[in-house]
Amino acid sequence: MTGLERIITVLIAGFATVLTRFLPFVIFKGKKTPKALDYLGFALPCSVFGMLLVYCLKDTVVTSFPFALPEFLGLAVTSAIYLWKKNTLISIAAGTVFYMFLVQVVF
Repeated sequence: MTGLERIITVLIAGFATVLTRFLPFVIFKGKKTPKALDYLGFALPCSVFGMLLVYCLKDTVVTSFPFALPEFLGLAVTSAIYLWKKNTLISIAAGTVFYMFLVQVVF
């Protein structure tokens, strides 16, 4: 892929992202949002985090050392910090740093 192709790809991806973010506001301006769309707004964030959790843990090996200990400790730290601070960004960052510390230094 040439440099120009990369720039075009990034611009198209950026435009598509902006379009999908602002299109609902343009379509439903001054109108009541349909109940089905309200439900999706409520249900999708939880399901996306569930899918991320499954994706992150799918290759975890629990039958040999370290018996998935870094993964589950990282998950526990992430969950505990989220319950304490109620801040998704801080909890994910802290859990990731803790997991990387365990994998690189401890195990």
